[in-house]
Amino acid sequence: MKYFILKISIFLLLVTALTGCTEQYAFKSNNFESALVVEGTITNEIKNQTIRISQVYQLDETGPKFETGANVFVTDDQGNEYQFEQKDTVYASLVQFKAEPGRKYQLKIKTKEGKNYTSDQQTLTTETKIDNVTATVETVHGERGVQINVNSYDPTNTSKYYRYEYAETYKIIAPRWYFFKADVVFTPAIPPDPMNDFPGQPASEGIAVTPRTGESKTCYSTKKSEDILLNNTSTLSEDRVHYPVRFISDQNYIITHRYSIFVKQYVQNLAAYTFYKTLRDLSSSGSVLSPKQPGFFYGNIQCVENPSEKVIGFFEVSSVSSERIYFNYSDLFPNEPPPPYYESDCEPEQFYNCDLPEPPCRGAALRSMIRTRSRLLFSWNNMTIYDMVKPACGDCTTFSSNIVPPFWVD
Repeated sequence: MKYFILKISIFLLLVTALTGCTEQYAFKSNNFESALVVEGTITNEIKNQTIRISQVYQLDETGPKFETGANVFVTDDQGNEYQFEQKDTVYASLVQFKAEPGRKYQLKIKTKEGKNYTSDQQTLTTETKIDNVTATVETVHGERGVQINVNSYDPTNTSKYYRYEYAETYKIIAPRWYFFKADVVFTPAIPPDPMNDFPGQPASEGIAVTPRTGESKTCYSTKKSEDILLNNTSTLSEDRVHYPVRFISDQNYIITHRYSIFVKQYVQNLAAYTFYKTLRDLSSSGSVLSPKQPGFFYGNIQCVENPSEKVIGFFEVSSVSSERIYFNYSDLFPNEPPPPYYESDCEPEQFYNCDLPEPPCRGAALRSMIRTRSRLLFSWNNMTIYDMVKPACGDCTTFSSNIVPPFWVD
């Protein structure tokens, strides 16, 4: 949930600097006020649950300052306590557990400075499973593409508030991949040998063409959703969801071959939904930067010693359901040309490996490109003519990964 830390940090900075201003303001960060940021969602999945704790950061800083050395644990109303330990940039529960219906859960934090924070008690929301995730060809706002919808139904009509996350994975095939690679080889100078009437030989550079090793033609990239995706069915006669979670243009290269999306549906209570909706609304450029600045908004976490201290975040206990689908471009767009590749210009450029001062010799430039990997070999002829392409066109690992995801199905 990187979007959470980023957006809330920017929001707090702007509120601190701009609250009450109705005229243009030259932004200054010298009045920056720190605040604890807590991101915690306990679910009904059996797993090591995670809590993220950090401090808001200024726009001129590189990223969030994670709160280290804290004592973090979750308790329930039956006397159970689940301890968390710091692992990289999150706190993870020592044991796997899941939220149970009817129980009340509470997050408690003690920082290394000795300050205590606690959340309101939360109960698990209605367990509503995703019925299916569909991908259909549609035109949205005048643009043709693939609309991915999440469908679910709660016959008890008690879920009502939903939040979504997704991770999309797609196959990439380099269009100008070649079986061989080129490397510059250096031949050192050989000193003269008058005794054997050998005049010597200056140092020189040559090009060695050898078979490629390792996968570089087919890759897989995964990206997670960054926006806050919310849905509310409280105004409908029944709790039925048909939510457009993702739209992809038919000209987007990520669906050229095979595409997969993994969608998670969180059922929220009204308080959690309101918090995330407020966060989303205030994080939009048209809202945060508008002359009308809101005051600080709180979640459900407070400092025990100083309840008026500003604490950002929300601890929720949410039921979650997930679904993964796959599709090929040809499934949805049969007999249509594929979208443009990641790199728009993949036409080979020809180089003659000779060092005469006049064209077509371009040996020095060719060897420089090979050394710096600014161009890759696409074809060659008799050690003289080399066709070279941009790296992304001939080696997908320059911007993606050649590791096949464990869940991938072709």
